[in-house]
Amino acid sequence: MSDPDVMGCTAVKRASAQSLPRWRCARVGPRVAARRPAGDRGSSIIELAIVTPVVIVLLFTMVALGRYSNSKIEVEQASAAAARAASLTSSPGNASRAAQAAAAATLSGAGLSCAHREASVNTADFRPGGQVSVSVTCSADLSQLALVGVPGSASLSSTSVAPLEAFRPLSASR
Repeated sequence: MSDPDVMGCTAVKRASAQSLPRWRCARVGPRVAARRPAGDRGSSIIELAIVTPVVIVLLFTMVALGRYSNSKIEVEQASAAAARAASLTSSPGNASRAAQAAAAATLSGAGLSCAHREASVNTADFRPGGQVSVSVTCSADLSQLALVGVPGSASLSSTSVAPLEAFRPLSASR
């Protein structure tokens, strides 16, 4: 009963003592537990030390890409809101002011910190049945990410177009 081969400690019968590593058995209660060969001690700690930094870098990269994607979506929402606000006004001058205010309110309400924010309004087709186009550009601050290789800011831009009502009276004043 105390023979290690009988108790399941060695899975392969040895052809010679030098060809296979020597297995040791430990008796735990009524069972016998097999241990690793003596030459493999500490290898799992080394594997963990190698894999851990790679996993951490992958997690930081996922966070950086998520923040970039979220910032891009917020800029797209700001341009859509600015185009909608510009389309509801009655003159090109009011459209430009309303678009600037809507873009600023949307970006600040979303919590996106822009070092430089610009909303340019194209009112060339500002007539009944026409359209108004708004381009929003934001230099988003990404410096809060503590990852080497991530730029401090990213320039994000989006353009949205909103139609003007065909039967609404519009003034031509700027």
